[in-house]
Amino acid sequence: MTETTEPPARRNRILADLTPLRLSPDYRRLWFGNTVSWIGQGMTALAVSLQVYEITGSAFSVGLIGFCSLVPLVVFGLYGGAVADSVDRRKLGLFSALGSFALSVVLVAATVAGIERVGLLYAVVALQAVCFALNAPARSSMIARLLPAEQLPAANALNSMTSTTGALVGPMLGGLIVGWWGYRAAYSVDVATFAVSLYTMWRLPSMLPDRREGDTGKRASVRDGLRFLGTRPNLRMTFFTDLCAMVLAHPRALFPVVAVLWYGGDARTTGLLVAAPAFGMLLAGVFSGWLGRIRRHGLAVLLAVGSWGAAIAVFGLTRNLWLGLLFLALAGCADTISMVFRNTMLQAAVPDEMRGRLQGVFIVVVAGGPRLGDFLAGTVADLAAPTVAVTGGGVLCVVGVTLLALKWRAFARYDAHDPQP
Repeated sequence: MTETTEPPARRNRILADLTPLRLSPDYRRLWFGNTVSWIGQGMTALAVSLQVYEITGSAFSVGLIGFCSLVPLVVFGLYGGAVADSVDRRKLGLFSALGSFALSVVLVAATVAGIERVGLLYAVVALQAVCFALNAPARSSMIARLLPAEQLPAANALNSMTSTTGALVGPMLGGLIVGWWGYRAAYSVDVATFAVSLYTMWRLPSMLPDRREGDTGKRASVRDGLRFLGTRPNLRMTFFTDLCAMVLAHPRALFPVVAVLWYGGDARTTGLLVAAPAFGMLLAGVFSGWLGRIRRHGLAVLLAVGSWGAAIAVFGLTRNLWLGLLFLALAGCADTISMVFRNTMLQAAVPDEMRGRLQGVFIVVVAGGPRLGDFLAGTVADLAAPTVAVTGGGVLCVVGVTLLALKWRAFARYDAHDPQP
């Protein structure tokens, strides 16, 4: 009997813990629908970029797609969190997913009608970002209601695999489908993926936020959420540490430059540099079974963010492509570990009535931080050199997270068995 049970246990200590999927049918539905829709969104994002470039022939026009999605994410991220704390989160997730479904139908209809207007594509991208900003806080807030606290790290590791798989597989499938069958086929597949997401969301139970007796019927406000965050140092630290990594040590914008200057490569080299962190993130998710045994979540976040900065700093000193890819993959692993524990803290240490608003802040930080990092890296590289921007940014990230740890020492002592915000 011992011989038959030990191998699975040994594997579970290394590979991703699938217990949340086995434990909760509702979480399983949410995870499956989310996975399918992430792949569809990745396909559509690439298809829209290709179509905009085909219509305009302008790289600047393609770059505007990111701006069209960033502004609604930042503006509606906080608002979406407040809505998620005011209404039935299942209904909010359902209606926002229905909006994304309808927008994908618009893209299909436009291709059928032969309409090739960049303005229409920009408008659809912006409205899709609004739907995402409403959907994500509702969906994230549900997880802590569907699973016990000890399963949250495993669930967040599974969620990281979902988003990373979508980022890797979605664009690849989108490129193949557009190349073989055109834009209409790619957008039609996205319609099908959102139909799956709609069905899985429809199967979930009603999920009204838990409200204190005196707050029943009171509309949740963004201001109250920010005031709550302002008095919770451990929660603030989850955002501060992430900003250290994403603003100070985010070299993504320099990949096309360093591919040529450091490695003598081309667009294919740039593609490898972009894929390496995502591959590391996926790998960390696959081998995440040990994360559930970590109690000191704050310390884990500090070490993970510091490791991200160190890996980026060393990457800036490498001139061997495969060595550079290795350190980028290590940085991606560290990013997943940080994300798992930061999300777990936001779910476990936040009262249910505030979870939507804190997830809204999370969306703003995740959407805005890397864009600020792109701007900072590009500016420093232009004024000094890419090496200064990359390695200097990594060192500053390590210094920044160290100073934060010294300023708020209690964060390193955060205990998952007694979550204090």
